Amino acid sequence: MTTAAETAGGGHARYTYRLRVSSTAASAFEAEWARCRWIWNECAARSKKAHADDEKCGPARLDKMLTEARTAMAWLREGSSVPQQLIRDFAKSRAKALKDIKARLPMRQRAGMPKYKKKHRTDPSLNYTQRGFRLKDGRLHLAGGISLTVVWSRDLPRPPSSVRVYRDSLGHWYASFVVATTTEHLPATGRVIGIDWGVKETATTTSDAHDLPHAQHGKNGAQRLAKYQRMMARRRPAKGQAGSKGYRHGKRQTAKLHKKVARQRQDTARKWAKSVVRDHDALAVEDFRPKFLAKSTMARKAADAAIGATKAALIEMARKHGRTVHLVNPAHTTMDCAPCGARAKHRLPLSERTYTCTVCGTVSPRDKNSAHVMLVRAGLNPASADLVSPATC
Repeated sequence: MTTAAETAGGGHARYTYRLRVSSTAASAFEAEWARCRWIWNECAARSKKAHADDEKCGPARLDKMLTEARTAMAWLREGSSVPQQLIRDFAKSRAKALKDIKARLPMRQRAGMPKYKKKHRTDPSLNYTQRGFRLKDGRLHLAGGISLTVVWSRDLPRPPSSVRVYRDSLGHWYASFVVATTTEHLPATGRVIGIDWGVKETATTTSDAHDLPHAQHGKNGAQRLAKYQRMMARRRPAKGQAGSKGYRHGKRQTAKLHKKVARQRQDTARKWAKSVVRDHDALAVEDFRPKFLAKSTMARKAADAAIGATKAALIEMARKHGRTVHLVNPAHTTMDCAPCGARAKHRLPLSERTYTCTVCGTVSPRDKNSAHVMLVRAGLNPASADLVSPATC
């Protein structure tokens, strides 16, 4: 199984495949992970001490620590040095956190300092650069003599530059390859589209054929989810005690259902995004930030709509195929009239689903009018083009 390519920055994409891991390979990988986890935790301890003593703890100092540890401990030398370079990831995370502290950002906006990785609460995840792995006869060979079977659901477009091997919360193993990408241009259509996000319909567009209805994947799975959550509640262990077999079964089934719903939302978003990008040369997309909906009475329905994930999938697909994306500021889009540009004196309540212009007398569905306003503001028709910002990842 593979997930669609997800942006990795700098003209690269990730292609993720399921792995078939034997018990021998799993033991070897977990032993490798134990070494890397020890190195990470040692970096965290030294960083904490350096911060308390107001000393420097940069990448060079951490590299020296790793060299000394591998020299002194035969246990570390048994593992490959390639995945043990995760100290560089640690150094980047620490530098980002210190930069945010120095900039005096609010606590909720700061990147947290790297924390300890606990044995029973952290799933194995290791990165291998190009010199630490190879693909031969359809199998993935990692440094340290670890060989894994890849389920090739599709071919890689180019040789990968790195791979991340990890195990998720369900115990499934995956290999995520980083591959350089190029823009795959689609034929020009001469058409443009405006897109307005919502809760009743996830996306309302200027084209009736491309509206995205609320799929309600979460609502459809709510009954089964409640069943497994009741199973967990009845068998919840006391603090400090291990969960029973029934509790672990309910917990696993709950996690599987959550992952299934997430994949359904992702699949729906990508298929819709591909159809929109294929049929239009330019997209005017509402730069909507759905986070505030989490504090409203529509929180559950808004989360099920997955507006943020759908928007990200649309921008990613458009860039993959060389389409132009305009992110439009959502301010007053429900108050402006698309044909004449007049603005209503008062904000429309959510219960009012029809927009009526008091100047030109235009009557249209509220979300359809907003979608046309996106085109106006993006300058994709003769009207004004204000409040537009370039799309960013």
